[in-house]
Amino acid sequence: MASSMVTSSQSPTPPQPNLAFRRLRGQRSPAEFAAAVRRAAREIGERVSCDARYVGRVEAGEIRCPNYAYERVFLHMFPGRKLTDLGFAPRASVRGRRARPASETEGTYEPYDTQDTQDPDETYDNYEESDVLRRAFMTGGGATAAAASLGPLGLAVDATAAGRPVRRAGTGEAGALEEAVRRIRLLDDRHGADGLYRRAAAPLRAAYALLDAGATRQTTADRLLSGAGELAISVGWLAHDSGRFDDARSHYAEALATARVTGDDALEAHAFCNTAFLARDAGRPREAVRAAQAAQRVARPLGSPRLMSLLALREAGGWAGLADRTGCEQALARAQAFFERGLSDADPEWMSFYGEAELEGLEAQCWSTLGDWRRAARHAGRAADLQDPHFTRNIALYTAELADDLARGGHPDESAAAGLRVLELLGEVQSSRIQTMLAGTARVLLPHRRAAGVSAFLERHASTPRTA
Repeated sequence: MASSMVTSSQSPTPPQPNLAFRRLRGQRSPAEFAAAVRRAAREIGERVSCDARYVGRVEAGEIRCPNYAYERVFLHMFPGRKLTDLGFAPRASVRGRRARPASETEGTYEPYDTQDTQDPDETYDNYEESDVLRRAFMTGGGATAAAASLGPLGLAVDATAAGRPVRRAGTGEAGALEEAVRRIRLLDDRHGADGLYRRAAAPLRAAYALLDAGATRQTTADRLLSGAGELAISVGWLAHDSGRFDDARSHYAEALATARVTGDDALEAHAFCNTAFLARDAGRPREAVRAAQAAQRVARPLGSPRLMSLLALREAGGWAGLADRTGCEQALARAQAFFERGLSDADPEWMSFYGEAELEGLEAQCWSTLGDWRRAARHAGRAADLQDPHFTRNIALYTAELADDLARGGHPDESAAAGLRVLELLGEVQSSRIQTMLAGTARVLLPHRRAAGVSAFLERHASTPRTA
């Protein structure tokens, strides 16, 4: 029966190689071409997670038509060409689902059921769902709409809860899991964690149900394990950012265990990275230092200077929490040196948020912890100015950091102005972290409430509803 399930989901005809796309790659390796795609995406403000595997699937003809984000990137890379000139099928030809036997259409779909073997980076076959999801991601609709858009992942149905066996996973399920991770990260970047955490827990439960059921091939099992680990980290971060520290710690520990079971160094480094960040925020700075140092030991052979830079910043945050200025400055210097080495093909996909703005923002947090408000405000201001407009949550975070540093540094009017800018963003962003920071700033500014700017901020802040 398992084999019949696999067979029924495959395409009726084998894919035809995309020779046109292969010619466009030229002498570049798949990894080099993937790096060029990611650079082109950044040039036009898009986010794609292209790697050598994706390039190989395109050239093998497994991806008949890319999703809308990839389409914009490819047409930017090859101006004057249409998708069909790049060897892809017309979008209209891949819309609509194939007919399925009645026995397969009865009842609800299995967890991760994508209804076809299409890659998650390819166009959705269900064009109505595709358009709905595209609008949710490209135009947004506030954090509430963002949370709702997690619904049609095709992952959140818990078959075991419904009393049905979970079928063995294939490439479609693995791809859907990887897409779930990307989608959660994208929504968090734009809207913050508070409206997303509870919805994101359902795909994680489904992921572990699939792991228990097994996979059709070892390569698929490896993808599922890695994807489940990354999803656990993503859900853990949503818990972390919304103030649920115990939940976050549990999710990060699950990811770390998954990494060690599979020998996945990249996943282990990511789990330690987030564990260090959580320990700093939870008031355990020595644990933050140890976790960040462990992450650096694991990550060093991976060959990503940007990853090493971020991990050094995690260590710096721990030293700052220990009031060790020397240790903090040494870690900050390492972070800057690694960052200046630039981007690499070895940079993990999840690090798309880490650029100069994040570097400045994390350094601002270190100086703030050490009580150097002037230096903290300078770095926080730079972070807010440098941040890509796509990362709405981070703009709000850095500006909230700036407001707090200015307030504590004796600049109440400037602090209030920055605080008002954050309040303007709270319609799009739901983050307990940012709301807690603003509440602290409001308390510091209270003695200055007679100043016009400060009064306006305090009144606006008091009338802003807090996230439940």
